[in-house]
Amino acid sequence: MTKTLTARPMPRMATLWRSAMLVLLAGWLSGCGINNIPTFDEQVKAAWSQVENQYQRRADLIPNLVNTVKGYASHEKEVLVEVTQARAKVGSIQVDGKIGRASCRERV
Repeated sequence: MTKTLTARPMPRMATLWRSAMLVLLAGWLSGCGINNIPTFDEQVKAAWSQVENQYQRRADLIPNLVNTVKGYASHEKEVLVEVTQARAKVGSIQVDGKIGRASCRERV
């Protein structure tokens, strides 16, 4: 006598219950992130707006920087001209014959 194992038929109510749960679970999982999309989109737009604001602020500061550099360049030019003239005057100093070595030593 051999016994054959046969699958027991599942009651119809349990099969319907499992199918309904499976459909509800699939629907819940497929829609769990759909409401977050507008929120994430607004966060991205806000972050990009901050980047654009920083770009605009930097672009607005460029004329100030250019004017500062021009002002410093003119100051640097004036100083260079004055230093060059002072060096030229030092090289052109003429010593009188009246001043002797003794008087130079007294000054030191």
